[in-house]
Amino acid sequence: MKKKNLFLLTALAFAVSFSSCSNDTIMDVNPDSGQTNPDLSPEAGLYPSNAIVWKQDTTITLTNHFLVAKDSALYIEPGVTVIADNEDLKPEIVVLGNMYAMGTQDKPITFTVAEQHKTDRFSRMWGGIICGYDSKEVLLSNTIIEYSGAQTTEESLSYQYKLFKTATGEGVPAFHFCNVDGAFVIQDCTFRNNAEDHIYITGGKSIVSNNLFYSSGYDGGEAINYKSGCEADICYNMIYDANTNGLKLSNAGLSVDIPSSHLVIYNNTILNTGWRRPKIKGGSIWLEANIHADLYNNLISDCRWGLKRSTDEGENSASVLTPNFYYASTQAGVNQMQGNDQEGIINGAQDVFSTSPGQYDPLFVNFTQQSNININTGADASGAPATFDTNWDFHLLAASPALKGGNTDFMRLFATNGITFDGLKNIDTDQIQITYTSPAPASYFGAFGAN
Repeated sequence: MKKKNLFLLTALAFAVSFSSCSNDTIMDVNPDSGQTNPDLSPEAGLYPSNAIVWKQDTTITLTNHFLVAKDSALYIEPGVTVIADNEDLKPEIVVLGNMYAMGTQDKPITFTVAEQHKTDRFSRMWGGIICGYDSKEVLLSNTIIEYSGAQTTEESLSYQYKLFKTATGEGVPAFHFCNVDGAFVIQDCTFRNNAEDHIYITGGKSIVSNNLFYSSGYDGGEAINYKSGCEADICYNMIYDANTNGLKLSNAGLSVDIPSSHLVIYNNTILNTGWRRPKIKGGSIWLEANIHADLYNNLISDCRWGLKRSTDEGENSASVLTPNFYYASTQAGVNQMQGNDQEGIINGAQDVFSTSPGQYDPLFVNFTQQSNININTGADASGAPATFDTNWDFHLLAASPALKGGNTDFMRLFATNGITFDGLKNIDTDQIQITYTSPAPASYFGAFGAN
């Protein structure tokens, strides 16, 4: 995406320091001055005069909370690094307006913490990106979000604006969206080492596709957590080592003002989830509170449980839960994926699932499960899954049984009309330029297919 093709409406409140990669100068923006730091302003002719842009290949150091006002938006160009660096305050980014993180494959955007806080993967040194009830549009493209999950205090912006949770002491997810009339797209992103949920969604239309989610949750938390008020296509994501579930799908929060959710979830790979929280909900995919979830072509491998529902109130009867692929390399894994009404474990008529350890090995190109894997270990102890290795390759070898059997004949929510962002327009024609549609399903199981 070229920055010359964008109109931008952004605003800045609260202190932030800016370090330019070209001259290493550090400048302060005074939130009370009514003036804009010229080095944070858009270039003439590219953006409106009141826009704030975090410019390409620069480093932003947050020593305070950062607020995007209700009638404003934050635009982040490729190659920007945002460093939260206040271990006492633990900065949050609260987006009451819109936000567009426009990274590229060659120049991703990174939200991180100072180097000294990276030795602990759950250091909780910042509070994530928390969107407000009037936030209409958010784009996260080729963006890395890591080391979030700070616990709220009375100084936390999310607490002051009564967003996410209204009590102090709550761990903040890496990304939260709550406007049932808004929309967001997360594509080609990496979420890692976040002490709470990677994403926690309580409203809006969304496409979440082609992302990598790993190492989520210190003592709880999911990779992907959806509540009521949502319409979503969730596909081609790789999920590894979620503390509780890879996906938690619930209609919790349903009310007169908040509609029921409908989620279409297909061609995702979920591996080694649930082992750090061996309880009822710790597993691969969890369904509750009359959620309408359609699940197709997902590959679940060595998770604590197979597909599981709440025995008090499971999924909506309109849900479609098959075909999916369930593999276990251990006897415990086999036992804990077999259909069981009392336990709430679901087997679908068209599912493929191991009935003995090692049966239907999906044959990943470059990943070998350790021999002592213990899906019930409950801690970073013997038998815990290995730390994620970026050299792993979860494509499927030619002999993989997961290369066929998927269903491609189903409706996606955003296959045709898609999600269009009003904040991204062609500067020459003034016509909407960017519409995101959900990818077509594949007949293989999982996110990657053949090598």
